Amino acid sequence: MIGPTPLLDFFKRGEVDRETRMLAAEGALAPRAVEQLSILVLLLEDPDSEIRQTAEATLDRIPESALKAFLARSDAPIGLREFFGDRGIFPDEMPQIELEDEADAPLVEHEEDLDLGDENESKESATQRIAKMTFPEKLKSAVKGSREMRSILIRDPNKLISAAVLSSPKLTENEIESFARMASLSEEVLRVIGQNRAWTKSYKVVLGLTKNPKTPLAMALTFMGRLNSSDLKGLSVDRNVPEGLRIAARKKVVGNLSGKG
Repeated sequence: MIGPTPLLDFFKRGEVDRETRMLAAEGALAPRAVEQLSILVLLLEDPDSEIRQTAEATLDRIPESALKAFLARSDAPIGLREFFGDRGIFPDEMPQIELEDEADAPLVEHEEDLDLGDENESKESATQRIAKMTFPEKLKSAVKGSREMRSILIRDPNKLISAAVLSSPKLTENEIESFARMASLSEEVLRVIGQNRAWTKSYKVVLGLTKNPKTPLAMALTFMGRLNSSDLKGLSVDRNVPEGLRIAARKKVVGNLSGKG
């Protein structure tokens, strides 16, 4: 089942400004169907009446057939099934037990008046365009823009922007591996990556996080236990990581040698 994304988590915690909430209420922000519906349902309880009304109108625009098809997916959250069930909308058929491939497309399409670039865009071009963007435009680009845009916006000081990058359906495993190694990222971004089980199935992500000096120490110590002997030995003499991690790695190396003896 699909877990909460960083972007959805921000909405759940109530840490999103009005302008961004309105974008989401219009269906202009969320990257996937599950985020879009979950956020729209959350916004029906928003303290701002205009946002509540906009979210309701956006939900009403979704064809009932599309909702029924979504609710029939095995990865559709139970909470959403219950919400739409109360509105008289039920899955087309009983959901399958096995997990299905995640559908990326949101159920409400929103016309884009923003040039989101393409995957062959140069870093210089992306940097120049981002420099001229407003906050809402950066947010949309983080979710739907090019790879180069994501590599720049993941370092944005605004936490909501980096959360949007990590929620993008266009994000690849190679990008996550690259992010895990970036010492220029905030501790919070690295924590979000480290808490995602799907991403940390990758050894390269685990290694990158363990060697990244910005990774929370407790998390790095946990991941250290998954390193092979060669990488563990390298970590034990790595002056770029916190001393506590280096010492722990050294003790583990010695312990492994003793065990072999």
